[in-house]
Amino acid sequence: MSKFKKITDFIRSLRFRLIVLLSLIGIVPGLILWAGILRTYEQRAVSIRTSEILSQVKILANQIVSNDYLNNSNSTIINAELSQLSNIYDGRILIVDNSFHIIKDTYDLDTGRTIISEEVILSFNGAEIKKYDSESRYIELAVPLSYVNEETGERGSLGVMLVSVSTDSISLNLEYLSRNFLVIMLICGFTVLFLAGIAASRIVRPFHQMSRQIEEIQTGYGDNDLTVDNYTETSQICKKFNEMLGRMKLLDQSRQEFVSNVSHELKTPLTSMKVLADSINSMEDAPVDLYKEFMGDIGNEIERETKIINDLLSLVKMDKSAADLNITNMNINELLEQILKRLRPIADRQKVELVLESFRPVSADVDEVKITLAFTNLIENGIKYNKENGWVHVSLNADHQYFYLKVEDNGVGIPEESLEHIYERFYRVDKSHSREIGGTGLGLAITRNAVLMHRGAIKVFSTEGEGTTFNVRIPLNYIS
Repeated sequence: MSKFKKITDFIRSLRFRLIVLLSLIGIVPGLILWAGILRTYEQRAVSIRTSEILSQVKILANQIVSNDYLNNSNSTIINAELSQLSNIYDGRILIVDNSFHIIKDTYDLDTGRTIISEEVILSFNGAEIKKYDSESRYIELAVPLSYVNEETGERGSLGVMLVSVSTDSISLNLEYLSRNFLVIMLICGFTVLFLAGIAASRIVRPFHQMSRQIEEIQTGYGDNDLTVDNYTETSQICKKFNEMLGRMKLLDQSRQEFVSNVSHELKTPLTSMKVLADSINSMEDAPVDLYKEFMGDIGNEIERETKIINDLLSLVKMDKSAADLNITNMNINELLEQILKRLRPIADRQKVELVLESFRPVSADVDEVKITLAFTNLIENGIKYNKENGWVHVSLNADHQYFYLKVEDNGVGIPEESLEHIYERFYRVDKSHSREIGGTGLGLAITRNAVLMHRGAIKVFSTEGEGTTFNVRIPLNYIS
């Protein structure tokens, strides 16, 4: 049931996750667009402003050269134009002669001083310098004051015109756009959140239906299956859930049947012992022979009870993790010889011929206790469920990867409809005959578990009235 709770908790949190995801899908591109537009506007505005100022500066530079302003800085017209240009663009203009002396400063701060900078030197060599400082928010231009020698056609430099223009107006426009974009993004953000909530609710609605159905199934009031087919995904989830639910129901049913069978199997010998004991107690002068007979029957029931308990304990150990295996390299030929030596008296009593055939020496990594129990159960079943003057043939073979054990008998056989159930706990093909020979219905379940723990496989072939063959395949080298 904890799995059901995890599923319902996940479905409940799915709507919030979808809202966040859809909101991010709607808002993040807007933020990227916002940053891109502001960045593009700033670059474009600076470029236009630079080009506009540069054209004005070039015109003024030509006038400065033509009016020989560098030698006569008292020109009223040029000074007026310099002041006008400085005021219009909120900037500062410096006129530098070829001796690096500032002959004109529209701010009247550095007139007469010397200036040597990278921009001035480059401009003296004929380069036009354009630079934008985004942190200080100004555009800086350096334009050479050039002349052309009419005789030679060579270009020379008389000085440099430095212009620094503030970009505060561009910054103000950026702030205005940012505020407008922020308002727009807030409106869009709330709209996206609202739409994301609606979309998430519609998307998650089938999952809420699944959650309710799971809770109803969990409490026992719902249908047996989960059915929400709104989306392909929900249909697939329902299919997997129903498969899981079916396995859980099967496991629960198996558990109940196992508990019921264990209770029944343990109760039956106790009931027989109680009946026998009550019979003896009810007789005042019971004959000694009858008393011995009853006590012998009670002893047999105690042995049967002990065998059931031992088999149950073996089965519990088999159900544990394979990490509990005590793997050692064993000589399988010698192991089978020891098993047959212990079982031969039982075979002689049943008048069953017991034969071991080994085709080659075999050594393998196995748990001696568990594999001995598995092989003993197979061979002992072949002896017990046989007929007089029957035979049990045990053969051992191997290749480079596996060893193979075949246990074949000509006994009573197993009906075809029972073959798929023989590994179930407490299952008996012939219950009356099984109890007569002391079977508990756990032997083959123990055998199969032991084989699987060794990463092996077991198969059965049988014809009723003709005999049964068990084929076991186990790896020579155990890999955990």
